[in-house]
Amino acid sequence: METALNTLFLMTEGSYLHVELEGFKVELPEKAPRRLPRHNIGSVLVFGSVMVSPQTMGRCAEEGRTITFFDRIGRFLARVEGPVSGNVLLRRAQHEALSSAETTLNLARSFVAGKLRNARAVLLRNARDADADDAVALRDAALEHKHALDDLGRCEEVDEARGVEGTAAAAYFNTFPHMIRSDRDTWGFRTRTRRPPRDPVNALLSFLYAVLTHDCRSALEGVGLDPQVGYLHALRPGRPALALDLMEEFRPLMVDRLVLRLVNRGQVRHRHFTRRKGGAVLMDDDTRKAVLAAYQEMKRQPVEHAVTGRKLPLGLVPHLQARILARTLRGEGPGYVPHLITP
Repeated sequence: METALNTLFLMTEGSYLHVELEGFKVELPEKAPRRLPRHNIGSVLVFGSVMVSPQTMGRCAEEGRTITFFDRIGRFLARVEGPVSGNVLLRRAQHEALSSAETTLNLARSFVAGKLRNARAVLLRNARDADADDAVALRDAALEHKHALDDLGRCEEVDEARGVEGTAAAAYFNTFPHMIRSDRDTWGFRTRTRRPPRDPVNALLSFLYAVLTHDCRSALEGVGLDPQVGYLHALRPGRPALALDLMEEFRPLMVDRLVLRLVNRGQVRHRHFTRRKGGAVLMDDDTRKAVLAAYQEMKRQPVEHAVTGRKLPLGLVPHLQARILARTLRGEGPGYVPHLITP
């Protein structure tokens, strides 16, 4: 069990969360229970076999506190929330934008451009510290991303933008092993695998992408946007398409860099992962807690926001980007500008 930035993370198998007076009580197997004041908790993330009482779910929904359930890998399972609230005029503008092919394309290109530029920056940063062969491969991939950005500017349909993003993502993850400097062969990463992740690095990526999706969804809901209605990602029942749109620019800088840091500095070890029947690779509970602690610490690091020039914790940047997106949808700005890092 961990708490950070008003979020309660429940990860201990067999634990039980329920309300007690004005607080939460967490029953832990073979440990003393933990009590937390409820007013300090903005959302709850539950991983694996953790029980939450029906009364707790009802109380959290009533108080505007979401509970999100993930499996042990970090794959989203379900979400408990109360009645939808927010600015109805903003949501109307959000839906109207979806009806405009031009607006949808411009937004989709902006989301993809943010991902491509930040992925390129990660590749070039790692190339500076790599040996000669790795540096060549990383710079070649960075050049492919530059060409992809040129192609993106010529896209006339959203499907074309998706194709550019998909091609660049394949090149990025095919080059990802060149950024792993510690025990590269032992880690066994070859390319991106999702359902299920088939090596420890992919297990880390999938787990943290799931947490980042939750953060982006919360940021969008905080400004009154509907996280289900997106522009780059196709609309599907239960899919937080707009949260997936928003998180594209944050994948390289909030997840990929962190995974590389954890692996290259030896903060996680391949022996902390187990392979299950069917090929899925899972991290153990202690590693999951350590990874979440590192993620929360990263979110506290101050960064200069690319659009406003303000310094603020990295964890607040998605919230600021959600506000910029809302302003764009209301027609109050020239267009959505993603948050970018320098190479």
